[in-house]
Amino acid sequence: MDMLKSAPPEVPVQLESTPPGAEAKTSLGPSCKTPCSVQVAAPDSGFSVTFNLDKFQPETVQVQVIRNSGAFNTSPPVVLDPNPVTAELQPAAPAPKAKRMRPKRIKKPAAAAPANAAAPAAAQR
Repeated sequence: MDMLKSAPPEVPVQLESTPPGAEAKTSLGPSCKTPCSVQVAAPDSGFSVTFNLDKFQPETVQVQVIRNSGAFNTSPPVVLDPNPVTAELQPAAPAPKAKRMRPKRIKKPAAAAPANAAAPAAAQR
């Protein structure tokens, strides 16, 4: 019976980010650097696109698949919402600075003077 089912239609998806140059990867597999376009086999349900760029927080956008039916429908059979898929990436928080560890100074013990060495000096005065 599976032979009678047609393959899901391939749909173009436009991927954009601010700033441009992010790696955009769909949960369906295809990926590219923004701004770009990929072809995806439209699934029965939605999918997601994750945008990654160095020094920016990653962002994931959910995409809904809308299937149109009807003989007189002039809309395409599959529509993605949103399309284009856009992400406005926020700068990543700066990494906390590592504390510099200063070496502890080791105090040298004072040279121990004999207990009776101070007494003769006082006696000579």
